[in-house]
Amino acid sequence: MGNSCFGLFTCIDQASVGVLERWGRFEKLAEPGFHLLNPCAGQWVAGVLSTRISSLDVRIETKTKDNVFVQLVCSIQYRVVRQNADDAFYELQNPKEQIQAYVFDVVRALVPRMTLDDLFEQKGEVAKAVLEELEKVMREYGYSIEHILMVDIIPDASVRKAMNEINAAQRLQLANVYKGEAEKVLQVKRAEAEAEAKYLGGVGVARQRQAITDGLRENILNFSGKVEGTSAKEVMDLIMITQYFDTIKDLGNNSKNTTVFIPHGPGHVRDIGDQIRNGQLEAASAHVNGE
Repeated sequence: MGNSCFGLFTCIDQASVGVLERWGRFEKLAEPGFHLLNPCAGQWVAGVLSTRISSLDVRIETKTKDNVFVQLVCSIQYRVVRQNADDAFYELQNPKEQIQAYVFDVVRALVPRMTLDDLFEQKGEVAKAVLEELEKVMREYGYSIEHILMVDIIPDASVRKAMNEINAAQRLQLANVYKGEAEKVLQVKRAEAEAEAKYLGGVGVARQRQAITDGLRENILNFSGKVEGTSAKEVMDLIMITQYFDTIKDLGNNSKNTTVFIPHGPGHVRDIGDQIRNGQLEAASAHVNGE
């Protein structure tokens, strides 16, 4: 403010509004900019209000429906309505206390009807209820409630610990279920692989035996045709002796084998041949009787 020989001048900042009085009575609102006042006529600036958004954090302690004490932190963003700045200036001495009182009233009336889980899920509904009530009340006093945020919900420390333990137990249970399913799939796949391997092994053994049988048959026919006077029995004995010595040779060449005691001698070779022939004759007899 400044003095002149004719009057008093003042300047209202941007985002502010001035309240002008004449002889102690409200006259008008002063918009941002330069204003010339006449002090001789009783004009003066009673006060200046900011129209910027202000923020107020309110901490409320209350109890939920399931008897859990919680602290809620609300952030209220409000501002003075420029057109009703005179109401804001004259009606409320401490707007922050007024806002805080209404927040307490709404939250403590609403939260006790909700469980703790419902409170976490519906905190937006609590903020909306507070916003509607504050807007209705504070509009009469020249204030606009812009936003209300439910910043935090803080249960008692013992309740938080119990909730974390429950959450950990549920996650562990779910992990065990997934682990069991994975092991089940692994066992099924392992069993399928073993069955397939055994099947392929059986097919391979059958083909090997078929090839050996075909080879023996061909050898017997070739030998009997080239050496006159030899019978099939003599040729079979010769082949079995040859395979017997080949088997002994393979056992000796394989360094991983431990000591193996086997009967050895021409008499034992003859006994082996007799056992094989007897087995073939019994198989052929059983096949004929079955038909």
